Amino acid sequence: MNPTETLDTTSEILPGGDTKNDLLWRTSGPESSCSENREHRGKPAPCHRHCDFSSIYSKDLLPNPDGEGPTQRFLQALVHILLAHVSSTFDRTCKVLDFHHPHQLMEGLDGFSLELPDQPENLEQLLVDCRDTLKYGVKTGHPRFFNQLSSGLDVIGMAGEWLTSTANTNMFTFEISPVFILMEDVMLKKMREKVGWSPEEGDGLFCPGGSMSNLYSILLARYKFFPEVKLRGMAAIPKLALFTSEHSHYSIRKAAGVLGMGVENVFLVKCNERCADICRLCKPAVAPQQGLVPFYVSATAGTTVYGAFDPLGDIADVCESHGLWMHVDAAWGGGLLMSKKHAGKLRGIERAASVTWNPHKMMGVPLQCSAILVRQKGLLQECNQLCAEYLFQPDKHYDVTYDTGDKSIQCGRHVDVFKLWLMWKAKGSEGFGSQINCCLENAEYLFNKLENRADFELVFKTKPEHSNVCFWYIPDSLRAAPRGPEWNRKLHEVAPKVKAKMIEEGIVMVGYQPLGEKANFFRCVFSNPATSREDVDLLVDEIARLGHDL
Repeated sequence: MNPTETLDTTSEILPGGDTKNDLLWRTSGPESSCSENREHRGKPAPCHRHCDFSSIYSKDLLPNPDGEGPTQRFLQALVHILLAHVSSTFDRTCKVLDFHHPHQLMEGLDGFSLELPDQPENLEQLLVDCRDTLKYGVKTGHPRFFNQLSSGLDVIGMAGEWLTSTANTNMFTFEISPVFILMEDVMLKKMREKVGWSPEEGDGLFCPGGSMSNLYSILLARYKFFPEVKLRGMAAIPKLALFTSEHSHYSIRKAAGVLGMGVENVFLVKCNERCADICRLCKPAVAPQQGLVPFYVSATAGTTVYGAFDPLGDIADVCESHGLWMHVDAAWGGGLLMSKKHAGKLRGIERAASVTWNPHKMMGVPLQCSAILVRQKGLLQECNQLCAEYLFQPDKHYDVTYDTGDKSIQCGRHVDVFKLWLMWKAKGSEGFGSQINCCLENAEYLFNKLENRADFELVFKTKPEHSNVCFWYIPDSLRAAPRGPEWNRKLHEVAPKVKAKMIEEGIVMVGYQPLGEKANFFRCVFSNPATSREDVDLLVDEIARLGHDL
């Protein structure tokens, strides 16, 4: 077949042919199930035509004058690989992952090698590499992937990411990114409105992850109280103290280290059962700590492990009484603002000076998509502006307030807004709300299910605030044994052993961790709207099956 011919769009790429790197088209299309693929044991199904990319190289693609045909064919072939992966992601007969140890992947598998060549490889090998990269990865969009806060595969969001990569532009000036810059402005206004601020009030940026958004909040707070730090550095200002709960995300402490304030100067407020104990926050906020000046408090709306919400209104009272900057890390919990049923759990967030919100978590936007929202308009610009003349000329012929790049600590900045904008257009605010309600309903279903089983024990006896459900599996060998240090030691080993078996089989995936003095427990989180109650049932049954004989 000539690579410039039009491809039958119902076909799918599979390995096989004359060599193990050949790519064959078959008519069954990307809807073919994983069970069908297993029947062929990795060999090609019956094919009706053979596409030969073995003599085509990247130099033959655009901008080569004769490259339009080969480029079209190559991208069509790649799209078929991607469509097959999308279909298998939602196919429950497919595994969540095909696990291999690091040394196995480094050594190479079935023609897939991570080594980098000196001479160019043909497009056929590149397509095989693309297929195998997905094959040996984790299907994070699979309905039975419960391992991380970010899960699911939204087709509209994925399409948005494809378009973003095709545009391949930068978010520093209006002149090179006019549509995306305006989209970001519209989206940030909408998000600030959801927080409870006036749409015209405040500012914001999309950042490369929630950790960076949290860093921005500390950077801005320090500049707000001590603007001289921008020119003269930390030596020109007092030593500073920050406060956050002991269950907050580690990025707060990491940011304090990066910004030169010192990890040791982040004071961790003790928690009651789940969230920050406001009584413990009041006392340190009043008096300087060890000669340090308090200036910043980070409250958490949706803690990483427990999914707990700090008492935002009470913390706001303390911050206002003592003149402290209040930040709310709502990276995980911010999505609940889209739900009329659950938005009240973030009551008090409207009193914050800054907010981190990660749509790539609860809202299911493809990674990465995180925003820092700031209540005071102009503060981002004042804090970070350096007026690089090769980018930010003040005499341009358009409104240069849309040249937003100088608000950022980055120069180049990826377009993260389009996929979220496109998903919002597709779902509407109400669609996001329904999606989030579904995830929390799944969490409550799991909680109720475990509550009635003797072989599981919940970390908390009260219903989850968010979609996190934390629990232990108690094998037969421990169920009747007396509890004490030795019992806890053995329980601590259960979750890692179950997880190891789970990973090897690849049918389902859930995370575990210890916290404080608690032995390792499972943490199941729901952010994938494709997950059903049957998937939850399977998770519980699998843990019991894998751990029964421990």
